Amino acid sequence: MADIGVIGGSGLYDLDLLQEVETVTPSTPYGDPSGPITVGTMAGHRVAFVARHGSGHRLLPSEVPYRANIFALRALGVRQIFAISAVGSLAERYTPGTLVVPDQLVDRTKGIRAGTFFGDGVVGHVPMADPYCSRLRKDLLSTGVTDGATYCCIEGPQFSTRAESNLYRSWGLDLIGMTAVPEAALAREAQLCYASLALVTDYDCWHDSAASVTVDLVAQTMRANLNAAREVLTTAITQADPDVRCTCHTSLTSAVMTDPALIPDETRTRLGLSSWQPQH
Repeated sequence: MADIGVIGGSGLYDLDLLQEVETVTPSTPYGDPSGPITVGTMAGHRVAFVARHGSGHRLLPSEVPYRANIFALRALGVRQIFAISAVGSLAERYTPGTLVVPDQLVDRTKGIRAGTFFGDGVVGHVPMADPYCSRLRKDLLSTGVTDGATYCCIEGPQFSTRAESNLYRSWGLDLIGMTAVPEAALAREAQLCYASLALVTDYDCWHDSAASVTVDLVAQTMRANLNAAREVLTTAITQADPDVRCTCHTSLTSAVMTDPALIPDETRTRLGLSSWQPQH
């Protein structure tokens, strides 16, 4: 039904560039996705779009059904995901309004989000040295946006204290947000390509001469730069190759530790392990 998925973050609640649109709500073993998934044609591709926080931005970062979203997109045939996120900047060079394609990720969440498809009788450890697909990153970077940054994912929903913001800066982290974890890891477990386009909305709260982050500031900057983000996304989707072979698609090759004979049938069915086997 679709070969490319788009997960829209704060400010991007629909993809009005889609044509021949239909709306579906796949059922998953992990409950419902964030909302109905819009499927349509864009730049010659079938694209499935889901708003991460739901219609009207109703879900906290910790409440987003990350597993259901990824599972539903995979069930629709998606093999590649572009994720859009609003982020704060922890470095002077990433000014508000900048579009950045992160290449690294640090998890500072608190362990309350369901962060894996494994468990219940099956143990797996996917490689996450490079959490974003290098091939999809190139598609985004072909538009001239900023290359490379380390994204610090916090639990939220509160913004950071000034002490926390300065701590993350001392670690050399570049961007701060609330949704890349566990989304990126779940995409890897589902053997999907995943890359993020991050829109810088503020300087968090460390900057001496810039206003500290507020909801109004985030929304204002997102509105001012949303068209630019849409243009980047459109170009990247145009260049995406739905038939390409990628190492992301074989991430489970050496990841599952459990003896296959010991994996419970119910768990095997729920995980869809048979349909997630590498394509040779």
